[in-house]
Amino acid sequence: MVLTDRVLMGPGPCNPYPEATAALGRPMLGHLDPEMIVVLDETCDRLRAVWQTANSLTLPVSGTGSAGMEAALVNTVGPGDVVVIGVNGLFGERMCDVARRCRAEVVRVEAPWGRALDPQALLDAHPAPKLIGLVHAETSTGVCNDVAAVAAGKGDALVLADCVTSLGGIPVDIDGWGVDVAYSGTQKCLGVAPGLAPFTMGPRAVERRIADPQSWYLDLGMIGDYTRGATRKYHHTAPVSMIFSLHAGLGAVLDEGLEGAWARHAECGAALQKGLQNMGLELWAEEGHRLPELTTVVVPDGVDDAMVRSGLLQRYGIEIGGGVGPWAGRIWRIGCMGHTARRRNVTLLLGALAELLGR
Repeated sequence: MVLTDRVLMGPGPCNPYPEATAALGRPMLGHLDPEMIVVLDETCDRLRAVWQTANSLTLPVSGTGSAGMEAALVNTVGPGDVVVIGVNGLFGERMCDVARRCRAEVVRVEAPWGRALDPQALLDAHPAPKLIGLVHAETSTGVCNDVAAVAAGKGDALVLADCVTSLGGIPVDIDGWGVDVAYSGTQKCLGVAPGLAPFTMGPRAVERRIADPQSWYLDLGMIGDYTRGATRKYHHTAPVSMIFSLHAGLGAVLDEGLEGAWARHAECGAALQKGLQNMGLELWAEEGHRLPELTTVVVPDGVDDAMVRSGLLQRYGIEIGGGVGPWAGRIWRIGCMGHTARRRNVTLLLGALAELLGR
């Protein structure tokens, strides 16, 4: 079976939109070619529309979502700065690690994996943090955290939101919520191959940005000089084909409309979760905080996690993800996002899983 026959429904890359795949085959241009600059400018405009922001510093960072995380922190946090970070999964942990490497004073606010963070606990954790960071859609658990509530009570602090698994799949309103810095990834709900990190930084964060961040490559002052304005300064060679693909993928999302994309993800997620429960399987993420685009389900007693996932891939061409960290082998993570969020894929997955489990 060739890769193109597979339905990718894991927490990682999902099947891209056809428009995004086709765009990867466009003839190559130099990254400073005038035609390429037009595409880059249009891509940044489309990102503003999807982020729902007017932020000038909105761009695709050259690197995956983890590069977006690092860019967000190295440009806003320096030695001795107090950073409050919500931790209820792998990517909250990773945010703490990056902040620690910036030599920040990290204040952790924890919730059990599979449960949502308490917004008030984040706001009460320190009287005057420079930044409060949290993951909007925790990829390791399928839990949605309330970014809007944290941003509403942030006071003088900057709010950083990891939107890797949320952008394009559930509402994200940067300006309406008052989020100062956010990043995402292309390979989730935006339906583009992995390789870029959609990024946005608002004026409060720009004013308080680290003047000489520890990463030269991720210095947003220098990258911004390359991606904005009539006079551009060379910073690095941009991944031209990936920008073409993101441009096309964002076009597909905007043609459908954000509300249409959110509704499609919600419908497919609800159908998947209902179907799993009808099969007698237990949903793992906290009720009321479950993501529609990433469903976590408890591996039944006596069932071999790896054998089921291998069987889905080899017999049906369907890839789902396993648990990570302390939940490795104990849960499945089923993605239903981007172009993959279609009822036919939900029906195929439920039928294949029922056959493998004998249910």
